[in-house]
Amino acid sequence: MEFFDNLLDETHTTVRDMARRFAEEHIRPHAEAWEESGTFPRELYPKAAEAGILSIGVPEQAGGSGGGALHQVMVIEGLMRGTSAGVVAGLGSLGIGLPAVWQTERADLIDRYVRPCLTGERISCLAITEPGTGSDVAGVRTKAVRDGSDWVVSGSKMFITSGVRADFITTLVRTGDDPHGGLSFLLIEADRPGVSVSRALRKTGWWASDTAELSFDAVRVPEGNLLGEEGEGFLTLMRNFQLERLALAAYGVATAQIALDEAMAYTKQRKAFGRSLSRFQITKHKLAEMATAVLTARTLTYQVAHRMDAGDYLIGEVSMAKNVAAKTAIDVCYDAVQLLGGMGYMRESVVERLSRDARLLPIGGGTQEIMREIIAKEMGL
Repeated sequence: MEFFDNLLDETHTTVRDMARRFAEEHIRPHAEAWEESGTFPRELYPKAAEAGILSIGVPEQAGGSGGGALHQVMVIEGLMRGTSAGVVAGLGSLGIGLPAVWQTERADLIDRYVRPCLTGERISCLAITEPGTGSDVAGVRTKAVRDGSDWVVSGSKMFITSGVRADFITTLVRTGDDPHGGLSFLLIEADRPGVSVSRALRKTGWWASDTAELSFDAVRVPEGNLLGEEGEGFLTLMRNFQLERLALAAYGVATAQIALDEAMAYTKQRKAFGRSLSRFQITKHKLAEMATAVLTARTLTYQVAHRMDAGDYLIGEVSMAKNVAAKTAIDVCYDAVQLLGGMGYMRESVVERLSRDARLLPIGGGTQEIMREIIAKEMGL
């Protein structure tokens, strides 16, 4: 990491190394089995909490250990050494489910919901997308209507990470008619009458991450579970989207790096025509191209994270980092599979898993097309 010494201090490298050690001890030995079973043990959450991983990036006043965007990038890169993006996404669902809770600065909500997640006792998730709406957040139709001192919620949500096992759901609901100003966040406990998992979803990749379609059938939620002010949901979402998109960029960088490492190791030991594949010029040049792409994506991602930690609000640059890292992950994984040949197409191969997992990155957290729209808007186009 010497190339990034101007951005990374001792706290960053300590966090990265801690997460990597945890991944190598507690995730990688089980990654293939957990991927095939489509889940990982709930007991992994308290183990991650004990290792100090779940609290990184959470403000100290909310019970976390603090740290900024670049620290969170380090956590993802370290945990991805377990080679299962699904496990990392499941452990990290609190990173998208909790910010709207701790940002209220309400001690009652922090004590009831945030702190138990940081110890691994409870699991949170974020519910935005609906069966009929994807990137068009203004089209959210899950409705919350006041009835006395409660909100009554009806609707459904789709593609919810940790939705099957979550104990509570940070849910974007429609509380008014204005496309953007009529959105609010409600915290809904998963065991409330009327909340159900319609189905657990089967995906191309991220197999070990449970992903759900959720239904809300006249669910009564106390008015105290409103997060922030009524009508602030869209602004809260846009603010938190920046960290989610940066996290997806970090997934892309880590995925590409692991694929590159796997390809280098394989081509060094695999022989053809009397010599290692890595000694052929065509292989050397391909690996050089892959390494260049990974460094480019990492540099942009780190720089954006560093600037965010300095207080800059980088809407366009975050979108650029996400798109660049996502494309890098897909391209490098493709090349890694090609270099491994038939073995790269086998389920026992790490690069086969990575190539499936990478396909989510240009979709999740806002599609690459939406990212381009954001970038163009920031350019004044």
